[in-house]
Amino acid sequence: MAKRLTERLRNVGVLICLTAVCAAGQAQRVYAQRERQGRIEIVGDTRVSRMVEKHVAFNGSVSTTPGYRIQIASLSGSNSKQQAFVLKDRFKTSFPDTEVYIVFDEPNFKVKAGDFRTRLEAFAFLQDIKELYPGHIVQDFINPEAPEYDVVPETDADAEE
Repeated sequence: MAKRLTERLRNVGVLICLTAVCAAGQAQRVYAQRERQGRIEIVGDTRVSRMVEKHVAFNGSVSTTPGYRIQIASLSGSNSKQQAFVLKDRFKTSFPDTEVYIVFDEPNFKVKAGDFRTRLEAFAFLQDIKELYPGHIVQDFINPEAPEYDVVPETDADAEE
């Protein structure tokens, strides 16, 4: 019986040692994960990293914001694309200061005009064009005008450059 007791105590001791070793290994793994948190490392072809950089640069250069446009047509059929471009050119001739967009929303080509931040601005423009181009106001992502600013040099030396 003393032999069994000694063997069980030895097994319990081994079990405690293994548990301590596993716990220490797990703690090191958790600590290493915390150090790497917030970093993504991509291991692969360098062309992939170049494509990711181009994607990030493109997304930084394109800035849209929710707003309104006037939809002046929604065309479908065999020559709807050609009709949409003809309508765009005709509208641009009548209103050269207003941007015109053609959007393909299967199966329709939609012709939209303007970049309006508020519905009130869009409504005022719709009142101006409704005799020539009946349409309606739609919510869309618009291309807002870049704010105008002057670059003022900090010093006279900067002005000479």
